[in-house]
Amino acid sequence: MLRDKSLIPLSRQHQHALALCVRIERASPIANSDLKAWQEEIAQQFQLEVSTHFAAEERVLFPAARRFEEFVPLVEELLADHGALRDSFTRAAENQMSAADLIALARLLSAHIRKEERLLFERLQQLMHADELAALGEELSDALATAEQACLLPTETTRLRSGK
Repeated sequence: MLRDKSLIPLSRQHQHALALCVRIERASPIANSDLKAWQEEIAQQFQLEVSTHFAAEERVLFPAARRFEEFVPLVEELLADHGALRDSFTRAAENQMSAADLIALARLLSAHIRKEERLLFERLQQLMHADELAALGEELSDALATAEQACLLPTETTRLRSGK
């Protein structure tokens, strides 16, 4: 199903986060000497985009979804994911992650995004009227306005390499 334009800003940010997850997976096993660079990039991604993204979902999207009884358990699961992911992002900012922790973060973040895209967004588009989706889109746009619009570029250490 095509993504409704009201949810596209969130989906775009999901793509940025998924790209990071793919790079982490492909870089594995990550050398201890590269951990600092990866953690700096992860912390920067959280600061510039993910923190605002989570806040927008928690203030706008999740309350809208909870109006539908079928979403209550999913929203609770997504909120728990946010908590676990925030902990991981904090550990990255404090340079406390191992290579295994980076992989675990990438897998959790990827699974979380897929739940939102495939379970929440798809079904919301079926249940909400066009005017409700438009109003939701306006609220999300306002909530996401503080997110950086810069494209994060991988460093020499964190970029994809041919053959990986």
